[in-house]
Amino acid sequence: MNIASIKDQVSAEEWQLRVDLAACYRLVAAYGWSDLVFTHISARIPGPEHHFLINPYGLMFDEITASSLVKVDQQCNKVIDSPFPVNPAGFVIHSAVHAAREDVQCVLHTHTRAGVAVSAQKCGVLPLSQQSTFVLASLAYHDYEGVAFREDEKPRLQADMGQANFLMLRNHGLLTVGKSIADAFLSMYTFEATCQIQLAAQAGGELVHVNPLIVKGVSEAMRVQTGGLGGAFVWPSLIRKLDRMDESYKT
Repeated sequence: MNIASIKDQVSAEEWQLRVDLAACYRLVAAYGWSDLVFTHISARIPGPEHHFLINPYGLMFDEITASSLVKVDQQCNKVIDSPFPVNPAGFVIHSAVHAAREDVQCVLHTHTRAGVAVSAQKCGVLPLSQQSTFVLASLAYHDYEGVAFREDEKPRLQADMGQANFLMLRNHGLLTVGKSIADAFLSMYTFEATCQIQLAAQAGGELVHVNPLIVKGVSEAMRVQTGGLGGAFVWPSLIRKLDRMDESYKT
């Protein structure tokens, strides 16, 4: 698609955020986590205005560019004119999280088969892998209330999530948050891997659970460290990978 650049209409800080968020959308597509044009990844723009970037509704994730991202306010009203529509219903979950978590810059939500499958299991995430120990260190659950477009669901979702960085939306999918786009992406990579591994393990023989003391130790380590899973370390390599595939997300 031929989308006009808006680089000269925004600050350098916002432009870099747009490039990183567009890269995140492309990476989600590349790893097979997208659901046609559904689900969203949002990013808070630094500043007192409480503005956010979100995908133009109707574009595939592998079509999204820095300039096509739509700037909206807390009510999902456009702040900068855009030829693309936005999906206010899709922003309900994101706006709820952003409103409750000032520490969060990025909210990433997926509907992958593995994620939805584990979200439908009564046991939820089991301590079956190293990946699962990182998820269990900061995991919350929110029960399904139907398609998430009602404002009255927000306080319940906020209460369920609390300060967790991983949220399993029962019968719905996965959600991660991060202090940066890189952190939210790496958390989702770990969350998705956890779910895929769990389903594969359940299809085999008797399961061996990680020692609860080890899970508790990881939880304590994750609580005291400030770097999360270390998204900043892996992000440059992901950008290089994406650049080898297609650099058009930067436009």
